[in-house]
Amino acid sequence: MSRNYKIRDQTKLYFVSFAVVNWIDLFVRREYKQVVVESLKYCIKHKGLEVYAWCIMSSHVHLLIGSNIELIGSNIEPIEGILRDMKRHTAKVILNMLEEHNQESRKEWLLWMFRRAGSSNPSTDIYQFWQHHNHPIELHNNLIMQQKLDYLHQNPVEAGFVEEPWEYLYSSARDYAGNKGLIDIILIE
Repeated sequence: MSRNYKIRDQTKLYFVSFAVVNWIDLFVRREYKQVVVESLKYCIKHKGLEVYAWCIMSSHVHLLIGSNIELIGSNIEPIEGILRDMKRHTAKVILNMLEEHNQESRKEWLLWMFRRAGSSNPSTDIYQFWQHHNHPIELHNNLIMQQKLDYLHQNPVEAGFVEEPWEYLYSSARDYAGNKGLIDIILIE
């Protein structure tokens, strides 16, 4: 992994992205996106994760995150530990949903793809759901922060899901437009 993609300072904000293996468009179903939403809410409430912006696309997730500086040093995990646990939990829940979901038309293919990805990775049991990297980029100045915030919120527009960023339910663009989104975030002023 490149040196440029590491979380070096827990007190800084980071732009992270992580994707489903092979960039599979899994998050086309609301129930799978909701698993990620609930996991983010849990990490905010119980693990000290601070979310400044977020967006769930069809095959990947973008976040602008930090950790609760006042809780650093207590039993709060570092950001990379929180992301690891969140990815592990969401993978487990979604894979269980797939195995039990009789309405999923791609069930056999999806499980085959995740099994295939897992078989080439010695650190997984059966399935690999997420790609391993998160590509954290430290937001060390306001220009980079604004670029990443704009990129994240424009993703659904560029993909053709919506015409305006705040129309997309699974994004913090709603909060930045003055509405209430699905996740309690900290607005960047």
